[in-house]
Amino acid sequence: MKNSRIISALLSIFMMLVPNTLRADNDIPHFHILGGELSNSAATSVSDIEEVLPRMKALGLNTVLVPVYWEFLEPVEGQMDFTLVDRTIDVARQQGLKIVPLWFGVWKNSMSCYAPAWFKRDVKRFPRAVTAEGKPLEIASCFSDNVLQADLKVFSALMQHIAEKDPNREVVIMMQIENEIGMLESARDHSPLAEKVYKAEKWAERYGTDDYADEKFMAWHYACYVEHLAKAARRIHDMPLYVNAAMNSRGRKPGEYPSAGPLAHLADIWKAGAPSIDILAPDIYDTGFKSWASQYAMPLRPQDGGKVKNRLFIPESRCCENSGVRGLYAFGEHQALGFSPFAIDQASPKETESVTQAYNLLSQVFNVKQENTWGLLFDQEDKERIIDDEGVVMTCRHYFTLPWDPRATDGSTWPEGGAMLIRLGKYDYLLAGSGVVVDFKTRTEKQQESQKQLGEDGFAEAGTLLSTFNSQLSTGFTGSRLGILSVDEVTIDHQDHMQFLRRHNGDQSHQGRHARISVGEWKILHIKLYEYK
Repeated sequence: MKNSRIISALLSIFMMLVPNTLRADNDIPHFHILGGELSNSAATSVSDIEEVLPRMKALGLNTVLVPVYWEFLEPVEGQMDFTLVDRTIDVARQQGLKIVPLWFGVWKNSMSCYAPAWFKRDVKRFPRAVTAEGKPLEIASCFSDNVLQADLKVFSALMQHIAEKDPNREVVIMMQIENEIGMLESARDHSPLAEKVYKAEKWAERYGTDDYADEKFMAWHYACYVEHLAKAARRIHDMPLYVNAAMNSRGRKPGEYPSAGPLAHLADIWKAGAPSIDILAPDIYDTGFKSWASQYAMPLRPQDGGKVKNRLFIPESRCCENSGVRGLYAFGEHQALGFSPFAIDQASPKETESVTQAYNLLSQVFNVKQENTWGLLFDQEDKERIIDDEGVVMTCRHYFTLPWDPRATDGSTWPEGGAMLIRLGKYDYLLAGSGVVVDFKTRTEKQQESQKQLGEDGFAEAGTLLSTFNSQLSTGFTGSRLGILSVDEVTIDHQDHMQFLRRHNGDQSHQGRHARISVGEWKILHIKLYEYK
């Protein structure tokens, strides 16, 4: 059976079962998360917490994503220990940081590795998922009510404690439920409990038996499981909730990647099964950052009655020298809620420098009134984007497309260039980023533009100017042109006041041809244009 028919059939059943309680976008705070996620073992002691959070503040983060481990929270069944949670909140408050706790409960990266020992050892009471071949997995079965009730009890205790510790959500602003839920080795659970449900729902007869039908079966039941925790959280201490997904990348099939998690192709199932969840969030480590991000920036659709929207939030991204420009792109292109490189506490200074620089720019441009924004992100293969803003045609490129920088042709891989491009008003723009160049033309000017081969000095190669001139003689240039009135490097304070640093003109704007920020530099440019004939 084709996937489209499966999805259609599933949703017709799901939407009858689920009340119309999908949450609106205004439940998500108007706060930009300039975040970083700690490595998995970075908050397992008080000394860890006291050392790492001030260091995150110094990097320019305003929010830290911090694991909360079930094995430490409930080491003995029924006995809660909130020492690590309390110290995290206290130190964050001292540092002026926000916190997003990551509930490492029943599942973390599919596995039940953070469950306490008393849970792990009692496999009869807390059964495991099983492969089609009968192999038990270190993955607790979501079909077990005992598993759910144990998870629900401790998670509810955590939410209640946070409500008492931080009642006004001054520090803890959002909660992640579980971590990268998904089945591995098999597309679905074949344990006795799972098989009983599978047969009762007549899944095979209705939807088929291939791996993708099995994945949808698991997605529905994982989502329903999470909904129990999410509803409890809402009752105890209402705050934005999200789940994160490991990507189905590199041509893998369900079970080869953590299948049935909150993946983009399963979004409708997850939205139906877990309506109390605000955001389905991608963890982006593979190539194709722009493509992954776009799949999770889901716009409002007419069939949703204006109630379903998935605002982009990237809780995990590979921490690298390109992290900063990727964050600028996410905020500029998709008006992201937040961006967060993973294991930033273990990254090298060369890697964290790009994050610090980008967050510094973003914290400034967020203060200005924006009419529209775009995100730019370029590499050696994807190096140009043309944007038509109501007749202002902006040709945006990687900085190394300019002919005079020797790093562009020395054989090394280009670092990514990126920026947030902001329209302030007609002929008035901000460009905040690194490694980009932008020129501005009217539509008619762009249509009549002739391609010229530029030499290393940035001027036309010999003979190309004459051929261009002769080709224009036959038709003549028509319409108007755009010129650059000024390009000013600025800083912006919290009251939206621009502080002039220097004028970019002459060689710095190629004599008024473009605005540019070199690779390795991080700047905000205020660009004003004018039209002439």
